Amino acid sequence: MWLNRFREYSLPLILGVVTALIWANLSPETYEGAVHGTIAGPVNVHFLVNDVFMVFFFAVAGIEIVNSLSPGGDLNPIKKAITPLLATAGGIIGPIVVFFSLNELMGDPTFLNGWGICTATDIALAWLLARMVFGKDHPAVSFLLLLAVADDAIGLIIIAVFYPDPNAPVEPLWLLLIVLGMLVAAHLNKRQVQSYIPYIFGAGTICWIGMLNAHLHPALSLVFIIPFLPRQGQSLEGVDMHGVNDAPEYSTLSCFEHHISPIVDYGLFFFGIANAGVEFSSVSNLTWIIFASLVVGKTLGISLFTWLATLWKFNLPEGMSGRDVFLAGVVGGMGLTVALFVVTPAYTDPALQGAAKMGALFTVFVFILATVLARILNIKKIG
Repeated sequence: MWLNRFREYSLPLILGVVTALIWANLSPETYEGAVHGTIAGPVNVHFLVNDVFMVFFFAVAGIEIVNSLSPGGDLNPIKKAITPLLATAGGIIGPIVVFFSLNELMGDPTFLNGWGICTATDIALAWLLARMVFGKDHPAVSFLLLLAVADDAIGLIIIAVFYPDPNAPVEPLWLLLIVLGMLVAAHLNKRQVQSYIPYIFGAGTICWIGMLNAHLHPALSLVFIIPFLPRQGQSLEGVDMHGVNDAPEYSTLSCFEHHISPIVDYGLFFFGIANAGVEFSSVSNLTWIIFASLVVGKTLGISLFTWLATLWKFNLPEGMSGRDVFLAGVVGGMGLTVALFVVTPAYTDPALQGAAKMGALFTVFVFILATVLARILNIKKIG
């Protein structure tokens, strides 16, 4: 069905980005008014997208992490995930090192807070590109997907710890509501409540209110609740593959992911609209620092740390070579969605925001770079 292909190829996000770029450059005043104009009180489109809709985006990322840590998942037992986890560490450290090095050479002290932008890998786009250059059955696809999931887990921590609301100090007392929300979710789990509604809209709302008033990113609120959703039950095909397959009903976690994933996939169109509207005149040295940190930093970091893993006698996935690792590092430089999300808390200056967003947007050229490198490196497609 064409709608499934539309989702599979991340076209809503891409269409939203393209629409925002055209709109912001043809009519910046109407774009700014539509995205940042007040709807009611402090509420505007940007708030609804980044602080409400993105709650569900990060919930899906949380589900991937929970699935990977569950029995049968790629991070369970931890021993078989050592190499991709070390590669993930390289994919975080490499971009940070490149960012600070380039900033010393061609940057400015006002750029320094943007280092977290460069640590992100866009799971959906990286997975799509990996399937294009490696083939859907190549072990590098699973390697890169695991790397991206672990990267997202670290990214959630970076956002929560290093990027609170730049306009307001943290108010720790409100964090007690997060504890309350988790206690409510734990109680629901203990009572074997199978519907995800009270977990997400009951306990999750309590966490969201706590994080919003604590001046932390409320988009992360469901990350605290997802681990409490019951996982015992039959897995839904193509969604969560780590349930107990002989159980008579679908797991609560599977059902939630099955229902919310299409909303998230299509809703990324509005994320693109709300975050990618940048005038091309915004390009500056910061743009190239962000771009190079993502593409060069990810490639070098992932390649170097994977090589170190093999020196320490940890194995690459069967059928994967050093050339595959290098190309996977290039693909990992695709940092669109989470990178754009981090830009707003990283910089309060609109000029810096625009320049940084352009750097993140330019990583779409990794599609061309990776395709060319696949031919040069003679990568054999599998599947």
